[in-house]
Amino acid sequence: MRIPFTVGPGRESECFPMIMDFGRFRRFSLVLLAAGAVASCGQVTTSQMPVQSSNPSVTYNYRTDQELLTANNNAATFCGQYQTAPRTANLTSNSDGSKTVVFECMRTAAYQYPAPAPAYPHQSYTYRTDQELMQASNSAGAYCQRHGSQPMTSNTVTNSDGSRTATFHCGPR
Repeated sequence: MRIPFTVGPGRESECFPMIMDFGRFRRFSLVLLAAGAVASCGQVTTSQMPVQSSNPSVTYNYRTDQELLTANNNAATFCGQYQTAPRTANLTSNSDGSKTVVFECMRTAAYQYPAPAPAYPHQSYTYRTDQELMQASNSAGAYCQRHGSQPMTSNTVTNSDGSRTATFHCGPR
């Protein structure tokens, strides 16, 4: 079946409907393709949101309480380069008898001016676990820092009941 249609002023032609539809489709496709190409030249702005973010961290192996305290001091130095303070993230025992501690560097509150010299420059804490020792060290460190005394030194002793005592000394200003 042929259908007559106009191809120009005063000109009529006949063709099959499918051919006529294909021609229109092809012209429409070319126009759409050209518009898409022009649109793709513009910049697409998207709001970038982080998928994952983590704090710097540092890991140390140790065997004794004194080595753990040294690791804590080393972590403070490491985290200091990021203007952060170490927080004990994980303590694990290794198969060779050593232990591993992971410190995360965490942001701290804004700087506060030092208070007067500490009334008790030496602080002692009794502890039984490495986690308790880290909590004591962090508390003593915060105390010394509040009073503008750094660095902090420490020593540990084992008590007759099996507990241990750590004594922390605030350093000179």
